[in-house]
Amino acid sequence: MSAVRPRILVIDDEPQIHRFLSPALDAAGYEPKRADSGQEGLRGIALWSPDAVVLDLGLPDMDGKDVLVRAREFYSGPIIILSARDREAEKIEALDLGANDYVEKPFGVGELLARIRASLRQSADPAVRKGPVTAGEVIMDFDRRLVTRNGELVRLTPKEYDLLAHLARYVGKLISHADLLTAVWGAAHVADTQYLRVVISQLRQKLETDPSQPRLIVTEPGVGYRLEA
Repeated sequence: MSAVRPRILVIDDEPQIHRFLSPALDAAGYEPKRADSGQEGLRGIALWSPDAVVLDLGLPDMDGKDVLVRAREFYSGPIIILSARDREAEKIEALDLGANDYVEKPFGVGELLARIRASLRQSADPAVRKGPVTAGEVIMDFDRRLVTRNGELVRLTPKEYDLLAHLARYVGKLISHADLLTAVWGAAHVADTQYLRVVISQLRQKLETDPSQPRLIVTEPGVGYRLEA
């Protein structure tokens, strides 16, 4: 019996992208799936439960960022943006909305495959903590993408949720700045520690009893952060 191949859904309206990317994915050991519009892509995510999604921002029926936001309501797998939009503001917005990585068009197939492999490794890490995580009065339910504090729903931005989820999956363990930045913003932002400091501060304001003396998200100066259970 042949092994089950990871499913990669490519949401892009350019036929030439599918013509060369589908064979490349197949040759790399993946099962490529195709969607030519945002609505078709959202249906594909819901029906196929792909292991990863490659998403173009310039779709004919809706903006790719809207697809990203709607997908993140029910899909927690890796989403890699593939786009000709090269402005830094576009990249930052897409990453803040929940994308795992951002690859500019034109792109090298080898680079995209490497980004897919990295995203799949991170999402399948056997060391990851599964199920709800309780830290003090805060409960993080990954299956339902819900965070509560003292029984009240805490509203988080996509990036706040992704960062907290990554810390919670390795609860009690120190995670370096570089690992957090790579996991949440992508490898291209491994040096952008200011992103990390801002979102950590926002999380502490929402989750800590006294944000000036954090007990939940603990800093290891010069190294990284740890979520205390």
